[in-house]
Amino acid sequence: MREVRYAGFWVRFIASFVDTLTLALPVAIVIYFISDGNWFDFAQYKQNIAYAMSGNATKALASQPQTSLQWELLFEVTVFLVTLLFWRRWRGATPGKKFVHIKIVDFKTHKELDNKQAITRAFGYIVSTLFFLIGFIMVAFREDKRALHDMLAGTAVIYDETTQKES
Repeated sequence: MREVRYAGFWVRFIASFVDTLTLALPVAIVIYFISDGNWFDFAQYKQNIAYAMSGNATKALASQPQTSLQWELLFEVTVFLVTLLFWRRWRGATPGKKFVHIKIVDFKTHKELDNKQAITRAFGYIVSTLFFLIGFIMVAFREDKRALHDMLAGTAVIYDETTQKES
């Protein structure tokens, strides 16, 4: 049996960035237009950016844009479902993970994650985000490179040796 190589913080960060561009951003654009601009007040975002760029951070932070909870929930649920579909279809990978040749597996067996693990891991992102993203940052300091959501779901992110050989 070959040695498992765990994916570290930066490669996972790059995968997440690619997923944001290829999964979350397109979903956000579609939902923004479906909501007829009612999801969030884009004009307020532009105003806050202008305040921040002019050095007036206090004013930029004083008035936050209003968002529609129903459209925000639709966005979150859609991204959640799309991510789960990719994990199932691509055996623990998303476009970002495929791009950097990593995948999510069961921590003990290194086999595909099951539906329960996928759902637990996805909800675990919320927990990992709490307390200044410490659940994500811990990847940089652990030998097994597991984030809090990996530990909750019993998963790990490893290099996908099969896709590296195909490339």
